[in-house]
Amino acid sequence: MTDFKDRERAEEAKFALDGETAFRIAARRNRLLGEWAAALMKLTPEESDAYSKAVVQADFEESGDEDVVRKLLGDLTAGGADVTEADIRAKLDEMTIESRRQLLGDE
Repeated sequence: MTDFKDRERAEEAKFALDGETAFRIAARRNRLLGEWAAALMKLTPEESDAYSKAVVQADFEESGDEDVVRKLLGDLTAGGADVTEADIRAKLDEMTIESRRQLLGDE
């Protein structure tokens, strides 16, 4: 019976670690997206840092990536950048891969 309990605890610990890792990857991705968007809007380094943090915060509005895409699209359009929603989604995929590589060392 203890083998079953040990295995159950191990599975719960793995599930928690996987959730934490996914959160860290998404937060890193959003920060990278914020830096990319800030460069397109030609923000100062201080403004870029604040904007990157705002993009990370935007992801807490709802589950999924729609809140981040909506924020970036609205801000980039208002900032005069010539980007489409498809451009943002492509960059989101690219930055997901990059953030995973940075955090986990995957290539």
